[in-house]
Amino acid sequence: MSDFMTWQAREHASEWLLFPENIGSHLSIDETSLSQGELYTVVTNKAAKGKKGALVAIIKGVQSDQIIRVLNRIPRRKRYQVKEVTLDLAATMERIVKRSFPKAKLVSDRFHVQQLATDAVQQLRIEYRWKAIDQENLEIELAKELDKDYVPNLLENGDTQKQLLARSRYLLFKDETNWTPSQHHRAEILFRFYPDLETAYRLSRKLSHIFSATKQKELGYTRLARWYHEVEKAGMKTFSSVRRTIQNHYETILNYFDNRSTNASAESFNAKIKALRCQFRGVRNTDFFMYRLMKIYA
Repeated sequence: MSDFMTWQAREHASEWLLFPENIGSHLSIDETSLSQGELYTVVTNKAAKGKKGALVAIIKGVQSDQIIRVLNRIPRRKRYQVKEVTLDLAATMERIVKRSFPKAKLVSDRFHVQQLATDAVQQLRIEYRWKAIDQENLEIELAKELDKDYVPNLLENGDTQKQLLARSRYLLFKDETNWTPSQHHRAEILFRFYPDLETAYRLSRKLSHIFSATKQKELGYTRLARWYHEVEKAGMKTFSSVRRTIQNHYETILNYFDNRSTNASAESFNAKIKALRCQFRGVRNTDFFMYRLMKIYA
């Protein structure tokens, strides 16, 4: 019923698809998995807002040289029209954009930067939780040696030390203004026992507020520099990777403040691909799945 059997791109559909006619001035690039962990690099046009005309390229793999070779099939005149590309913090993606769209400004996604800070907070919480678990196991073993029943020490909100750290996971993702009364109480106890965790949480939220509240690039530069200095002063090992990442991607991170562009459109498009994959209960025929993507989004 369809023209799949006579589709000209069918012979290379599982490896790459290009749609130069969909290219625009503002693009996004990201990676996604089609099936069994097989990664594809996807380039989308922001102006299409995830609808027909959004898909510019989908290429198997994430190796920069391979992706660049395929993207360079697009006429140079069209590639030079691209003014801005949003991407994650991967060095391979940065190399792809620089080689394929040399006139474009690179913008590192602010949410990937914020996620690094949030992950640093959660890593510290998990470290403390493992220590609490080890301490509880020692107390249980001691109680057995003394032939006594183990009675855990309960905090004022009814949590044990281990439960306090486990149940604090979600409140550390949220801003303090969005906490429920029980989360406020739990956070108060948590930060009393673990002041380092409070310091890490405050640093994470401050970084988020810099991105959400700052509208001028010069002001963003100043505020990020101050935040960077606070992280150095705190001397927290969990934030060392965040600090180095910001240092290595300072220029592309600051480009966010020009147009406040993010890679949310790419993440949204990836979600649509995954939803289509779930609808058909997986990808059995990669060529036909690519044909469906072409029909809907290209």
